[in-house]
Amino acid sequence: MSDASLDRRAFLASALGTGAFFLLPELARAQTGAIASGIPLGPPKPFSFDTLRELAANLAKEEFVPMAVPDAEILQQIDYDAHGAIRFREDRALWADQGEAQPVRFFFPGRYFPEPVHVYALEEGTAREVPFSRDLFEIPQGSPANRLEKTDGFAGFAVQDPETRLDWMAFLGASYWRTAGYSGQFGLSVRGLAMDTAIAGGPEEFPRFTRFWLEQGAGGELTTYALLESPRATGAYRIASRRENGVIQDVSAEIFLRGDCQRLGIAPLTSMFWFGKHNRHVAADWRPEVHDSDGLEIHTGNGERIWRPINNPPRVMANAFGTTDPAGFGLMQRERSFAEYEDDGVFYERRASAWIAPKEGWGQGAVTLVELPTDDEIHDNIVAFWTPAEPAKAGSSYSMNYQLTWLEDCPVPPRNARFIAVRMGKGGIPGQPRPADTVKIVCDFDGMGMEGLDRGPDTLPVVSASRGAISGEVAYPVVSTDNWRAMFDLDFSAIAAEDDEPIDLRVYVSHEGEAMTETMILQLFPSQLRRLLEARG
Repeated sequence: MSDASLDRRAFLASALGTGAFFLLPELARAQTGAIASGIPLGPPKPFSFDTLRELAANLAKEEFVPMAVPDAEILQQIDYDAHGAIRFREDRALWADQGEAQPVRFFFPGRYFPEPVHVYALEEGTAREVPFSRDLFEIPQGSPANRLEKTDGFAGFAVQDPETRLDWMAFLGASYWRTAGYSGQFGLSVRGLAMDTAIAGGPEEFPRFTRFWLEQGAGGELTTYALLESPRATGAYRIASRRENGVIQDVSAEIFLRGDCQRLGIAPLTSMFWFGKHNRHVAADWRPEVHDSDGLEIHTGNGERIWRPINNPPRVMANAFGTTDPAGFGLMQRERSFAEYEDDGVFYERRASAWIAPKEGWGQGAVTLVELPTDDEIHDNIVAFWTPAEPAKAGSSYSMNYQLTWLEDCPVPPRNARFIAVRMGKGGIPGQPRPADTVKIVCDFDGMGMEGLDRGPDTLPVVSASRGAISGEVAYPVVSTDNWRAMFDLDFSAIAAEDDEPIDLRVYVSHEGEAMTETMILQLFPSQLRRLLEARG
């Protein structure tokens, strides 16, 4: 993942979070009159998803030709500040003031997103291009944007609520898109495709959505069709979006490979995790926690439910969780209390959880989690996606259908207790000499299905560790709450100081031999554990 792609997070935060950057589109009138505008759209052309799929398949057989950027030098001068000074002409939104139709406005191109994308309004199988024009924008005198003469595409677009005119979905950069989820708060992102994310020697390839076709539907639904292109891949995408206590999207992706890919990522999710309860010591920040997502949830094909707390690791890490025909996976935000973040500017407790639910069997493969180290919240450092088991070779194709939900929680009801927090501190017993290189790990879970149980030898955490020694396992209900707590010590003193290979823990709570919780998989690093113990004195 390139530094440039990560730095775009700050730009998006301004664009969609604070409103300092204004999105713009050009309005035009189709012959049916369903699109209100004084600016004519391009000539009508027939369109269907079948023809888009055929186009993607044919392009995959040809050499990649990147989209031209004729005003590249001028676009580089349109930096963050120049973008912030450009204003959208409010009366020019596509499909504005037309009942339940979702108005659309566009991003102006610039330094961070110079490659043009072409957008078409689609009605009854007929597509008309929305042409780029500087006249759609209020541009200050002296801005380099006034010198654009050859640019013929936008940077992306945003979809608005017809009543509030607030953005609830945006496509901007590579194949990224975001929604405001269940709360109206933008957070994590998704992508059309990931290629060679965190592969040694890199670099990662970022396929782009180069053309979009937008179609209004009944009841405020909107369908986005997109053509994906890159040196090693093409794709045809259909993303049908509706809002229902959040945002629900039905995605069909037809993917064709031009070249080999070492690590193919299908249905990729991208998020940010700086620090939480279990790694508070890594950041000198005043807030208790800072993250868009706090864990990866996986429902495997054999029925196991896994919770993997996200890390901010000392180096780039990629972990694969193998399964056949996964029931679903997602990057979740389980911590919903404002007091756990204390940030009244960006409200991390309101960030949506994103869940991927395949609509058919995806076969053998793995849910891959990539974690990059970060020292600030401006970088998206977490990626999760599905990786098919078969090698991704040139000529391969994939037909993937899934539902993507942006809700407060996983849309699949829990079957047993779920982990909600992990804390760590010095191991041992208070009042007695503390053992060296030993941490106490405290895991809270919600207690679902454990009503009426109490502390005792029949209810204990079952813990396995790839390295180190486990002791002191105990589980009990937390006083004055419905939650339970599992505690144990991890002694890593036998691990040499220069050895920083991860320690993998697998934890669940059992009652009379029956699993009462989901399975938590926790990855820890000896160097970070030593830092934690030093920080705690």
